[in-house]
Amino acid sequence: MGDSSEAVAEPRSDDVSTAGFRVVQRTIMRATQELDVRGLYIGAVTSMASSADASSGQSGIDRASQKLAAKATDSTPTADTSLIGYGRIDENDHAIAEKGRRITFGTYFNAFPASYWRRWTEFRTVRLVLRARGIGALIVYRSTARGQVLRADSIPLESDEPVTITRDLTLDPFIDGGWYWFDLEAGDGEAVLESAEWSIETDRQQVGRVSIGITTFNRPDFCGDQLVALSRDPSTLAMLDDVFVVDQGNQKVVDTDRYAEAKAVLGDQLHIIDQANLGGSGGFSRAMFESVQRGKSDYVLLLDDDVVCELEGIKRAVAFADLTRRPTIVGGHMFSLYDRTVMHAYGEALAKWTWFWGPAPETKHSHDWARRPLRSTPWLHRRIDVDYTGWWMSLIPTSVIREIGLSLPMFIKWDDAEFGLRAGEAGFPTVTLPGAAVWHVPWTEKDDTLDWQAYFHERNRLVSALLHSPYDHGGRLAFESMANHAKRLVSMQYGTGEIILLALQDVLDGPERMHSDLAHRLPYLRELSGRYDDARATPDLELFPPPRMKKPPRKGKGIPNPTNMPGKLMMAATGLVRQVTPPRAMSSAFPEGIVPHLDQKWFRLAHYDSAIVSAADGTKAAWYRRDRQQFTDQMRRSTALHARLFQEWPELSARYKEALGSLTSPDAWKASFEGLDD
Repeated sequence: MGDSSEAVAEPRSDDVSTAGFRVVQRTIMRATQELDVRGLYIGAVTSMASSADASSGQSGIDRASQKLAAKATDSTPTADTSLIGYGRIDENDHAIAEKGRRITFGTYFNAFPASYWRRWTEFRTVRLVLRARGIGALIVYRSTARGQVLRADSIPLESDEPVTITRDLTLDPFIDGGWYWFDLEAGDGEAVLESAEWSIETDRQQVGRVSIGITTFNRPDFCGDQLVALSRDPSTLAMLDDVFVVDQGNQKVVDTDRYAEAKAVLGDQLHIIDQANLGGSGGFSRAMFESVQRGKSDYVLLLDDDVVCELEGIKRAVAFADLTRRPTIVGGHMFSLYDRTVMHAYGEALAKWTWFWGPAPETKHSHDWARRPLRSTPWLHRRIDVDYTGWWMSLIPTSVIREIGLSLPMFIKWDDAEFGLRAGEAGFPTVTLPGAAVWHVPWTEKDDTLDWQAYFHERNRLVSALLHSPYDHGGRLAFESMANHAKRLVSMQYGTGEIILLALQDVLDGPERMHSDLAHRLPYLRELSGRYDDARATPDLELFPPPRMKKPPRKGKGIPNPTNMPGKLMMAATGLVRQVTPPRAMSSAFPEGIVPHLDQKWFRLAHYDSAIVSAADGTKAAWYRRDRQQFTDQMRRSTALHARLFQEWPELSARYKEALGSLTSPDAWKASFEGLDD
């Protein structure tokens, strides 16, 4: 692999050209846009009555829209993703509003996230340049952090020939939140928008150079499609240094036809690195390592292998990162690959007291931008600050990597969160930038808290807290961990419970084993998990005995599924008591019921002595059976280990902090890579 010393790139000069306007966001209009995502780009304004319009004074050109608004029963603007009867995108990728209709660019991908530019850059003005023709008007709006919509400008269109319109818009009022966007309204004839760009006046004109790192494991077709998409976009290629595909599976990307197509364009820029499976942290650390070693790129863009990327978002992320006050990690949002206008989270944050990740405060999980568009969803107008960004799409300055190191050797889970926290403590913020996004398989289609993956959830959560928790004993984490383990036991998930105890023991053993465990822990985890019923899944329910009980359910009601807290608490209390009683007759020979994954709450499973439980992806099921000896033994060990964790926390935290620099160093990772390559 060559010498371990880093090739340090010369710092980019921000004075390579005179001041001018740099395009930071282009409006996206595509005739080939699929209907199920069109609402993320452009929408039909089906009702426009609002306090902003009523108080601003409508021009004569707005009269057709006024009539439409008067007939509307709902005063909230909503987006019609089909645009039928309102507008269309023609073969030249121009947006056309039909006579007397209005279309809006106040959408996820085409509104301008003014508050993020206000907060993280030094600029106070953005320039909007529009090229349009026809009869009608362009109406520019801005919003406040409260979601109030204010008209910023109204520009008449009165020419069949294209005209260029320029407006300089202030960023001053956006300190807490808010967006800019515009609508295109047609009067007595069609109105056409040919292009629109948002620009910043700056002398920092040089576009940052990017290397892309993709970690893949047995998704060759998906990864090949992504490479082809990159190779077909000239503006992305123009900023690209290298593409590193770290292939950790046995189904190789190079064996696909799509790889050959991408290689023909990318040539020597495309690097396939075959290595043993080190998980996401090992794959992405390899991409970081290779990029920093070459010393050419300003950024490493980390992408999951199973995503579809809006390539315009990469350019926006680079432009934003180029112009921030200090080196900044810029992340993209994740939309569902199956329900493609649904966003996973608007920002990622950690609850420090319980030390668990989740949607950032003041946001809502799984928001559907088509059903609740920007203009009618007040909380979307707040600026959301994050603790980290997911590595499904994350642009990391190479200067940050040189300063804080690579990922911790965590295999999977918590590596991106820990890296973001570490960067923040070193003075490098993370921003999740609206308008930059990928589509990814949603978390609802899997449950990675069970089986062998529970080890990495538990171990890495504890390690990241030992490194970064502001509380002397990790806040409530030791209790949370023990409660989570107890829930697994009353759910008859003894394999998962045993794996959680192993993770806890490994954390207590100290940080020294983390690199060596990268390649060797997973096979043992799979073997350990396979000893238990809850990990022995089959795709066919007919292979299990039919549900049967010696006595029918009391009063025919079966096991309830409470929806309120008192009911859940009652179920939990009585379920815990059941764990020390003998299992019911016949429960070891016959399941007592079939429990869909949606209903497998721990407080319900605690009332079964055996049950067929389906997996989150709906492809298989396992037969859970209650075992008093397993429950008693694991609870005893869990109590002892968690007591040690709490008591030893200060000393253990100091050990992990002392080891952090070596664990994340290029030299340590190089040794791991070379050990695997031998």
